[in-house]
Amino acid sequence: MTSTDSSYRSVLLSRPGAVVADNLDEGVAGHYGDPVPEQRALDRGTGYVDQSQRGIVTVTGADRLSWLTTLSSQVLTGLKPGQSTETMFLSIQGRVEFAPHAVDDGTTTWLIAEAQEAPGLAAWLESMRFAMRVEVADVSSQWAVIAATKDLSAELTAALEGTRAASDAVIVWRDPWPEISPGGYAYSTAPDHPGSERPWFEHLVPMSALESAAAALDEQGCTPAGSWAAEALRIAAWRPRWGAETDVKTIPHELDWMRTAVHLSKGCYKGQETVARVHNLGHPPRRLTFLDLDGSQHTLPAAGAEVFLNDKLVGHVTSARLHHEAGPIALAVLKRNVDPQAELLVRDTVGEGPGQESAPGGGAIEQWSAAQTVVVQPDAGSVVGRPKDLMRGPRDGGMRL
Repeated sequence: MTSTDSSYRSVLLSRPGAVVADNLDEGVAGHYGDPVPEQRALDRGTGYVDQSQRGIVTVTGADRLSWLTTLSSQVLTGLKPGQSTETMFLSIQGRVEFAPHAVDDGTTTWLIAEAQEAPGLAAWLESMRFAMRVEVADVSSQWAVIAATKDLSAELTAALEGTRAASDAVIVWRDPWPEISPGGYAYSTAPDHPGSERPWFEHLVPMSALESAAAALDEQGCTPAGSWAAEALRIAAWRPRWGAETDVKTIPHELDWMRTAVHLSKGCYKGQETVARVHNLGHPPRRLTFLDLDGSQHTLPAAGAEVFLNDKLVGHVTSARLHHEAGPIALAVLKRNVDPQAELLVRDTVGEGPGQESAPGGGAIEQWSAAQTVVVQPDAGSVVGRPKDLMRGPRDGGMRL
């Protein structure tokens, strides 16, 4: 889990009942006093989420799309105005360093990242410019993200009338998850992926117009929802997030990110050797799993809580929230060889209460029984010699061996 010391504070935190979020969502509201109703509204398409803490990096210039293609795991060359994708910039060992959402408007490629991710992403891209016709800028302080489970671009364009050129439409990124993108590959074999029930749109509005844009959505009957609601829907959709599910060792295969962020037949890029080797000949050392948690404690484990099987540490919780239908749920990254059928035990250290077991370093140990739903299969990877169609293959030009 990535921590933050950001000083950003959204203007929407002045609303009655607003409770500030933490970690990746620090600076915006975790909820506005009614977390469950907010989540229901967001789920049915009548809510919106202030994600103005997010980072925004722009790339302009004639070479921007071909240049980004050479550097990243995804093919952006030929990306049409308004078309959305996501990509990754990997280390030489194939580990995920940056994983921005990408949309192009015809003159600018917009990279939507986490607040903690954007400065490093902008600096690294700037260092890779050389003689290319590109310009890189971190515009996080100038632009805000409003997210929703429906496309609100028409409503927001009308709300922003007079603040921008009348011909300008709101830039919107549509989450491709869980579709298998061209050249991608699914490491989950679930026939009915829960991500298909969570459409997701991230709208860019000028930071100076955030308050008026939110007020306009309120007038149209939309409900403001906090980050808790967004996170619960994301977890239920098995959707990985940079800084939550990732750490310094993460490779894309472990999180089923091969389906949307990696093109297996594109040209050389940093980290490609590891991506190809694990996919074709090996297995990712860890795997993402979804956990149904015992709800009798009426609490949730924090990110980083330890996951045990028969008193053996086998992984860590990465995200946990209360879902309005499923109850307490979580994502966890486990060792690959953990029995997918085994019931697990999650342990976390919390403030000590009466009758609770004490942790060695202080505080109390709280435990949750957890049932697994496999996201990344334990035998994922090693596709060379794999029987045809045993795992769902790539689309539109992806490598099939």
